[in-house]
Amino acid sequence: MSSQLDPLEQHLVDELRALAPPERAAEIPAEATHAWRAQIESRAIDHAARWLQGQRLGFYTIGSAGHESNALLALALRPTDPALLHYRSGGFYLARAGQAGRDGAWDVLLGMAAAVEEPMAGGRHKVFGHHDLAVIPQTSTIASHLPRAVGIAFAIERARELGVESTWAPDAVVVCSFGDASLNHATAQSALNAAAHFAYRGERLPLLFVCEDNGYGISVPTPEGWVEQALHGRPELAVERADGDDPAAVLATAKELAEWVRANRHPAVLHLRTVRFLSHAGADLETAYRSGPDIRADFTRDPLLATGRWLVSSGAVSGNELADEYLAVRERIRERALEATTGRQMETAEEVMRPLSPRDPSAVAQLAGAAVGSEADEPLTLAQAIDAALAGVLEDHPETLVFGEDVGRKGGVYGVTRGLQARFGPLRVFDTLLDETTILGLALGTSISGFVPIPEIQYLAYLHNAEDQLRGEAATLQFFSQGAYRNGMVVRIQGYGYQKGFGGHFHNDNGVGVLRDIPGLVVASPARPADAAAMLRTCVAAAKADGRVCVFLEPIALYHTRDLHEEGDELWLDAADAEHVPVGAAYTHRGGDDLTIVTWANGLYLSLRVARRLRERGIGVTVVDLRWLAPLPMEEVLREASATGRTLVVDETRRTGGVGEGIVAELLDGGYAGRLARVASKDSFVPLGDAARLVLLSEDEIEAAALALLEDPAPWAIL
Repeated sequence: MSSQLDPLEQHLVDELRALAPPERAAEIPAEATHAWRAQIESRAIDHAARWLQGQRLGFYTIGSAGHESNALLALALRPTDPALLHYRSGGFYLARAGQAGRDGAWDVLLGMAAAVEEPMAGGRHKVFGHHDLAVIPQTSTIASHLPRAVGIAFAIERARELGVESTWAPDAVVVCSFGDASLNHATAQSALNAAAHFAYRGERLPLLFVCEDNGYGISVPTPEGWVEQALHGRPELAVERADGDDPAAVLATAKELAEWVRANRHPAVLHLRTVRFLSHAGADLETAYRSGPDIRADFTRDPLLATGRWLVSSGAVSGNELADEYLAVRERIRERALEATTGRQMETAEEVMRPLSPRDPSAVAQLAGAAVGSEADEPLTLAQAIDAALAGVLEDHPETLVFGEDVGRKGGVYGVTRGLQARFGPLRVFDTLLDETTILGLALGTSISGFVPIPEIQYLAYLHNAEDQLRGEAATLQFFSQGAYRNGMVVRIQGYGYQKGFGGHFHNDNGVGVLRDIPGLVVASPARPADAAAMLRTCVAAAKADGRVCVFLEPIALYHTRDLHEEGDELWLDAADAEHVPVGAAYTHRGGDDLTIVTWANGLYLSLRVARRLRERGIGVTVVDLRWLAPLPMEEVLREASATGRTLVVDETRRTGGVGEGIVAELLDGGYAGRLARVASKDSFVPLGDAARLVLLSEDEIEAAALALLEDPAPWAIL
């Protein structure tokens, strides 16, 4: 192993050795020594990461070099304050680990080596996180953790107001760090706006944002003064600035700001000026966009050198001693880095995927069936059944919250949450900003804090503004924490087409492919009132028992439907079912053995109507209602398809990327050998008015496809 120092290290060692003893010793706080130890470990880890990558032994090189002043921020907070860290906040993590007497350096080294022994992600990703340190692991998705931070701060106060148990202390402060380039991201702006909006309304939000400003987003420089102007543009947020090469000022400012937030329960931002050393990551050739003199000029702003000067000013230690300590730590970290690479890595796909879909069906069944609450016994529409189920859930589970745009006083744009706020109060049923990122951020934060949130996304098309909050944050949390952190929730989404008199794409979106490929996500999609109530209870139970993230897709066009075949038959009404519906369980409407139709949601309504028309022709049709789009109930589908040997998949979503593609593929993979066809809506956005019928799947198309399949001698045909 080479002991040669790189230019940054050589400069640090030389400058430390050149430090002269003070003429008069200054008094410095104990935090200075603690910060120094965390800082030099963090720097040594960054250099070791580059060395390991060169030996093809390490897998992560985005470092914290130049940002180590954030160690002082950790020391200004309590070790129980929840922290969501920027990927350059290594100094913070090591300082907090030191507060708890934990060897944080070993955690980080194991993460870089993708070792299963790593205590947070178990080798799945290099993250800063540990349950015992109140550090919630974050991935590299830009700024995606900021809305969750808002949600946690909100949850701390809401738990106190409601008197329910919380994960965090009632006087905790949430700290959330991010980079200057991330400040420009829409997700960051959403979170800052939400925090400012809470403050403007006089609501308590104990949140400290920290913008670690090194002046670069990979190769793109941040204009001088931009961060300052962008942050001060929100007067509702208290903003303070500190320079990372002035450790005394960083510690004093961080302490003052943290205690101000703790006392006033008001959001604030610390603008921490830093410097970036060692380029963006190991693969980034910094000299391609910065000159050598420019890079070397930053060496004078080294936070380690600044902390060294601070320590030497006390007269208790010399620069030579600090230089020797750094070199000793450097050697020790490299030895331990090599040791970390000998650890076992994951060996099977099952091992990798183990945290994705935790399931305890018996616990879910017990929770879901334990209370049928105040749900009505009389026949209900789909909207009424969901409303009654929500009321039952709120009554039986005091930690549940219902929120979204217009869900409170108005009771939802379709009346699905009517009466809930009046009954359960505005602390549990409330309106939010018109911002889907904030809605899901509140769900992310409240769910990790002891609540079971049931947020509403008003229309499926609106989800796409904020979908990464599900994909990059909610669905990954258990994966990157091995279940140590969970964020069980039920996200209600109003969607699909076929609305009459209220059309256009954004109110009739039928694209669900963006949900079905998220690992571990449960996607429920009921059509019948009885199913909706039971499935909603199941989703809430799965969120509580297993920490599952569930999406509850509701077909708007069926909300107020009463009749199935003729006006006044009221065959679509039903009482809320008390029977438990397990995750991934289909329901079969048996009507004969000539043909099996596989469908769901609006497709079920259309297919049952077509089945009656076919029955009048002497054709017996069995209709399988999937009810769950993830996981698909393929065992039941395969059984019913094989029973007739003629299967039509009726897919109301788009032909390309629709659910039907997955069903056909799963049938074939499962060994289905009968006739097979698929009919779907067109690959189009849904237009306004009657033109929508030109692109949405119709009853006539379903009937024609069924007759063609019955007449076609070919083993399968995709229509």
